Amino acid sequence: MGCMLSTLNDSRERRRSRNVGEIVVFVPGLRTPKAMDFSGQLGDGLSTSLVERLSALRTRIVVMAGEEGLVPAKSRRVATRHGGSALADLQQALEDYLPVLLGLAQNAHQLQHKLQFVWVNQEDDTEETAMSNCWYEVLSVLHLMAMLSLLQANLLLLPKTPADGYQSTVLEESRRASIDIFLKAAGYLDFAIQHVLPQFPPELRKDLPLDLAEGVLRALCLQALSQCVDIQLGMAIDSVKATTAVKRRLACEMVTYWHQAQQTITNFPLANEWGEKHKLFVTWKYIESKVAAYYYHGLILEEGNSERSHAMAATALQAADEFLRESKKACEAFNEAPPLSRNPPVWGTIKYLLEKFPKDASSKVKEKQDPYSHERIMQMAPALPEFALSLKPDEYRFPPVDPSWNNELPG
Repeated sequence: MGCMLSTLNDSRERRRSRNVGEIVVFVPGLRTPKAMDFSGQLGDGLSTSLVERLSALRTRIVVMAGEEGLVPAKSRRVATRHGGSALADLQQALEDYLPVLLGLAQNAHQLQHKLQFVWVNQEDDTEETAMSNCWYEVLSVLHLMAMLSLLQANLLLLPKTPADGYQSTVLEESRRASIDIFLKAAGYLDFAIQHVLPQFPPELRKDLPLDLAEGVLRALCLQALSQCVDIQLGMAIDSVKATTAVKRRLACEMVTYWHQAQQTITNFPLANEWGEKHKLFVTWKYIESKVAAYYYHGLILEEGNSERSHAMAATALQAADEFLRESKKACEAFNEAPPLSRNPPVWGTIKYLLEKFPKDASSKVKEKQDPYSHERIMQMAPALPEFALSLKPDEYRFPPVDPSWNNELPG
């Protein structure tokens, strides 16, 4: 009884974290697996050595994921106390488990439904979901690999105070590394959507938790691509070689990615704490992306020679200022929603834009004007140009099935 109560309290603690610290990259908690008895459920269906290997690999993940899942978004000090290796070790444990698990999913069809896999959810109101289907386990593993990648990106993008004590910053090498990680996370999620979800019969697919619903996976994939573009835009802003046209294109692409993410996620009833916070994050970042897009669009229009072009430039810059105010409110709403979070010191794109729109000098519209000024500005703002999206998720493929399955005879 005591052990069961402890496990229940742990899972509730994972789902109800009170404070998740500084967030640059949103991760909706970590879905974590619960312990299971392979030998008791499989019986004599597989060799003892293979059953023991499956059990050992999964138990390692249960222990490590349980430790990480208790604090889904750790502070920098805690997350790096082992040299920043905890997330990488768990990622490696998942990669070690997957080739052996795939043998069970792809080869041992007669055993697939003998095993019941249980995972603790984060965005679904149902605390945990159990399924007797190996593809559920594969999907859960890929999802966890993607979430760990996003957590790794968050750690890389938290500003660090240099030894000389000057302003906190994010190193360029960390930004470049985060781009690779975002694309890898998007690759895991895109592969899950394209190749793992189709393995589920329609009636079983309806029983998947919201955490693993196609729309939620797609929104997370789009988030990874959006934040990747944000990093690229910040690096372009810092580069003397990047033209205003290049910056506008990146900013407009970012708007499109975030818009698609928002359209996708609003269709799902994510009603618990993590789900609501997830929606607020996407809303905030979608609004924030418009600040950069309208700002650079306004700069391009200012280069025109006609009065009409200059007037459109003015309304574009006014729109950028309005969206900046809205984004501050959306940011506050996100951070104040449970589990509580906070922003790290600003850097990159938003830091540059905040310097361009100082508090004491709002652009063209004063706060004391009539209450319809915001709507009027939005109506007058020129349409943003549309560009073909240049970023795609990394191409992920399943690893080969582990050779230990070569000695297993179909039963």
